[in-house]
Amino acid sequence: MSEKLPKAYYQYLHELQSVDFVLVELTLYLDTHPDDATALAQFQQFQKRKENLVQQFESAFGPLYQYGGSPNNTNKWEWSEAPWPWQV
Repeated sequence: MSEKLPKAYYQYLHELQSVDFVLVELTLYLDTHPDDATALAQFQQFQKRKENLVQQFESAFGPLYQYGGSPNNTNKWEWSEAPWPWQV
């Protein structure tokens, strides 16, 4: 790519990577501690932060993903209860 991207592009990506790291760690924790309301609240907080960052990034620089997300907007951790992709 011959055109240099603006600094904000990389700042958004860095912050998105940081938020994704937290979400992965909380996912692993919640898989073994599904009744931890504090962790679930943190997960939802970071999930909302990611949604906002993605929206801001896409407004400024175009699409970031080619597929949709799976937001968790309930007060229950359900990921570990659903069938896994290889179980379908």
